[in-house]
Amino acid sequence: MGLAENQLSFDLLESWIEENQESNWFRKQGGSVFRELALFQDYHCLPEFKKNTSEIRGNKVKFDEDKLVLTAGSTSANEILMFCLAEPGDAFLIPTPYYPGFDRDLKWRTGVEIIPIHTSSSNNFTITKPSLEEAFQRAQTLNLKVKGLFITNPLGTTLSPQDLHLLLSFSLSHSLHIVSDEIYSATASSPTPSFTETLSRLLPDPSTRPGPASTSFGLVSSQSQFLLSRILVDKGFIRGYARENRKRLGRRRGAMRAGLREAGLHRLSEEAGLFCWVDMRGLLSSATFEAEAELWRRMVMEFGVNVAPGSSCHCSEPGWFRVCLANVAEETLMVALRRNKAVVADSGIIRR
Repeated sequence: MGLAENQLSFDLLESWIEENQESNWFRKQGGSVFRELALFQDYHCLPEFKKNTSEIRGNKVKFDEDKLVLTAGSTSANEILMFCLAEPGDAFLIPTPYYPGFDRDLKWRTGVEIIPIHTSSSNNFTITKPSLEEAFQRAQTLNLKVKGLFITNPLGTTLSPQDLHLLLSFSLSHSLHIVSDEIYSATASSPTPSFTETLSRLLPDPSTRPGPASTSFGLVSSQSQFLLSRILVDKGFIRGYARENRKRLGRRRGAMRAGLREAGLHRLSEEAGLFCWVDMRGLLSSATFEAEAELWRRMVMEFGVNVAPGSSCHCSEPGWFRVCLANVAEETLMVALRRNKAVVADSGIIRR
């Protein structure tokens, strides 16, 4: 998962490194591997690291380690995939709302265009067949060749088997590539075994995959690979880390729900991820994105609380805000919730 946003369990990793550094750092089978790690690394990555990475999800998902291509973060992986799957001027369809960074990561250097698949609060931002067809036809009107569908969801919700069936069936019917960004999959509050089953039933064997050399500008350092492989091989620690991290995320979600409920605000029910999608439409002076920007400026300048306005995520409805619940200390989160309640009290909720 993205460590920048999830800082809840840094202490567990720090403790492991502190306790194991003498026996694991730059040592293997009693000898030093410093010189081995200091040389130019293989584009295929360290075999031990790939093996341990392929086993990280246990029995839920099976990976062929020989087909794994590892990069330094999802930002690098997503850009590489765009280079491999599309040409400048081609397009990818992405459901909205989506992570604002995709406008940079997927487009800036690749020349690939993003066509949004618009969703709305009327059905809890669920993707529909008409919205898929509308986005595809809009790309055709703009003379853009649609090369793929990028599946992502920054709202803290998960896709149902029916949602996945629709997306995959649509992609297959139009011969589109599918990129599924699952950086927060390990944060789901409950397992979703149907996900793999749906993919394996509908998807043919992939014929396109990035070669190792394509990661040349996004390699994971040999030193990082070695350290991470030492951590991943400690199955007891990994199980305990995942269990404790889910518990801490659960507490944060509970605190967020309680704070928003006390402030009188509605949220989209979250099941995974590190975010909460909050409905602040009732605080807008008018149902416009200008009013949304005005509310955001007041929150920052007058109350000292900063959350991402929905317009930055290409939301089609003004008044929704994306709130991260795992990138600050618990005390800071509680202060932010109190300030958010003050924003509501000052604005007054307009009943709909």
